Amino acid sequence: MSTHRLSEVEVGKNYSAKELDSFVSTTDVVLLSNNDSHLFTEPEREYKVTQSFDGFFEHSSEDGEKYFREKKAIVVEKV
Repeated sequence: MSTHRLSEVEVGKNYSAKELDSFVSTTDVVLLSNNDSHLFTEPEREYKVTQSFDGFFEHSSEDGEKYFREKKAIVVEKV
């Protein structure tokens, strides 16, 4: 069995949980899934990349302000 190492993912394509695990392990990215906390429990389960963002707003608990964070965010859904 070959090891999958991804350096990027494309919107509209399907990837296994194993491939996504490799991707987040080597890339500074936030991965959002509609599968709650079960994303990596089934390595062969397929997910479709539905959206990709170059950043997101984050609320600071320290000062109550909202800040834009320039960090890739990827949305995936179970296939």
